[in-house]
Amino acid sequence: MSNQQKKYRKGGFTFKNFFVAHDRCAMKVGTDGVLLGAWAPIDGVNKALDIGSGSGLIALMLAQRNESLTVDAVELDVDAAQQAQDNFVESKWAARLQVVNQNIIQFSEQARNQYDLIVSNPPYFEPAVLCRDEKRDQARYTGTLTHEILLNCAKKCLAKQGLFCLILPYEIGENVEVMALNSGWFTAFRINISDKAKTPCHRILLGFKREQVVTMISTLALKEENGHDYTEDFQQLIRPFYLKY
Repeated sequence: MSNQQKKYRKGGFTFKNFFVAHDRCAMKVGTDGVLLGAWAPIDGVNKALDIGSGSGLIALMLAQRNESLTVDAVELDVDAAQQAQDNFVESKWAARLQVVNQNIIQFSEQARNQYDLIVSNPPYFEPAVLCRDEKRDQARYTGTLTHEILLNCAKKCLAKQGLFCLILPYEIGENVEVMALNSGWFTAFRINISDKAKTPCHRILLGFKREQVVTMISTLALKEENGHDYTEDFQQLIRPFYLKY
């Protein structure tokens, strides 16, 4: 491996079957994206949409999990969109992955009811004291993509029996769930996530449908009580991806 390749590898994360470069992205590879990409139900899914794709991590994970799946990855930031495209080209699934560098509001006006699955690891902080990095603000704060706009855009893009999945901080996720229910969505899945079994929940995975369904509620602890080892449930999710497992 050349020095340039070694340097390139430092700017990303190596999984079992692909590498995600993220040095040009405001938000790096993290546990939230991994959780969503590993969990989102993909049985019977032919076409998926990743809203705010960033480096393309979640799209790559979905492509690995379902060999007949095609994914459109919508990303507003030019540099992140180009990096996602580069990551897709370097992967085994380049022919099934497409980046769209566009605002999701504009995209949704032309993509009516096309997708069996929509995923998003969206911005979640309300605009307040923003940091000095404009791109990081865009990725972290809801100023340009509020949760209400996200729900409306997803509804326009989702097939009648499709599923919209997202991950959020726990309390924000509870508020988004109420907002979704009040705007005609139905909760199909809710997974309450904690660092350890006896600690408060800090993340939530939500799966919404446009038709009424029975809600499946479960919990997931990421670590054992020792605070170091991952639980078997979390290991089962990440085993297809993480080199260590």
